[in-house]
Amino acid sequence: MLENSFQSKLIKELKTLFKGCIVLKSDSSHIQGIPDLLILYNNKWASLECKKSETSPKQPNQEYYVNLMNEMSFSRFISPEKKEEVLRELEQTFKY
Repeated sequence: MLENSFQSKLIKELKTLFKGCIVLKSDSSHIQGIPDLLILYNNKWASLECKKSETSPKQPNQEYYVNLMNEMSFSRFISPEKKEEVLRELEQTFKY
């Protein structure tokens, strides 16, 4: 599965799981490494960096920004192999 196909399906799933959420796609041309998606839900937010597989290479600064944004709120790398695990963690974060 291509990354953009995975990302499109993921956005639909996020909007189903978290009714009323806003999902924004980042424009990484401004800051290299910023995660692909920003999810705004009630009074919380999260970011996700989409990968077509768990072994896909990471671009410069991606680990830095995923770790930084995870310290602020919630941020993860997400791939088809890890999708269910990450969405469970996200659901727990958005609950509390």
